[in-house]
Amino acid sequence: MTSATACAPTASTSSTAMPLAYRPQSTITESPPPGTRAVTNCSACSLHPICMPPHLSTTELARLDAIVCSTRIVRRGETLYRAGDKFKSIYAVRVGCFKTVITHRDGHEQVTGFHIAGEPLGLDGVCSDEQNCDAIALEDSKVCVIPFDLLEDLCHDVKAMQQHVHRMMSGEIVRESGLMMMLGTMTAQQRVAAFLLNLSKRMKTRGYSSAEFNLRMTREEIGSYLGLKLETVSRMFSKLQQAGVIDTNGKQVHILDSEKLAGV
Repeated sequence: MTSATACAPTASTSSTAMPLAYRPQSTITESPPPGTRAVTNCSACSLHPICMPPHLSTTELARLDAIVCSTRIVRRGETLYRAGDKFKSIYAVRVGCFKTVITHRDGHEQVTGFHIAGEPLGLDGVCSDEQNCDAIALEDSKVCVIPFDLLEDLCHDVKAMQQHVHRMMSGEIVRESGLMMMLGTMTAQQRVAAFLLNLSKRMKTRGYSSAEFNLRMTREEIGSYLGLKLETVSRMFSKLQQAGVIDTNGKQVHILDSEKLAGV
């Protein structure tokens, strides 16, 4: 499954320094309050290898730093943007995680994605010049604000940046098609297994344990994303635990047998 997920990982035993995105939440409170502009140095950020293209020159990095000139703090439960808001910027999650939600005419909410540090938010607004969903913080979070018009100018001059933006947009297409395939062809147990495997892969990319991590979304939110009822999600977690594939304690998940999980 290629869909995005949101969580806070459990650090591995590696001596690698903890990336900013997964430091304890107390570091977030030291940042400027919402709306305050702050210098954001992309070239020095621990997430640079994840959310920006490699091999940029010193000059190109300086131009990128000049574009990403502010950050915004979004507290748990607060909204970064809402459906219908005018599209002006895309955002890079620097700390924390978000869910994206679409509200149907009858008031029913559908979770369409989970986004963690190093991933973009807001690309859905490019096609219509307005946001098509709500982006809500699942924990105290921080995003880098990237004005899209300035990013377009940079892409015009820096081919590597243009290619990176194209990859991000392509990734959204792949994510959507993967979700449709999952909803149309997988059983409930396979959906939950694919969700956990995708999460495991993303944690490994960020230098954390691929076997142990903490979920930031609720079982109900997972069910909304996977097209399952809350009771079904809980039952599938219990079934996988009884089979000795995973071990769960609240929102903490420990994958005991990744090969068996992939074979569900």
